[in-house]
Amino acid sequence: MADETSRAHEVENLTPQQVAEGLRAGRMLLVDVRELDETAAESYPDAVVMPLSCFDPAAIPDPQGRQVVFACRSGRRSVTASLAAQDRGFPYKSHLAGGIIAWKQAGFPTKSGS
Repeated sequence: MADETSRAHEVENLTPQQVAEGLRAGRMLLVDVRELDETAAESYPDAVVMPLSCFDPAAIPDPQGRQVVFACRSGRRSVTASLAAQDRGFPYKSHLAGGIIAWKQAGFPTKSGS
């Protein structure tokens, strides 16, 4: 974890507003790295779910020119995912700072599990 803290500057912090606008404009692909039990209870609308416990950046769907943005609950696992992707040679350097907590505090919608 110390390595991730020292490398946090390698990941771009995006606000919920920036991510919501990027999604709305079709410029971003949101990748939720929370675990399946978390995403089953509440999720980001239109996010690709790729739990960090079995994360493989090569399995991320082709972003087709969109910016890949990682998201989680509070912003820690999304930094880990971004660094892991970068370590594998992928140019995925962005995450939703504050995660779904900040997303909801900013008033953006989530989907509740059934």
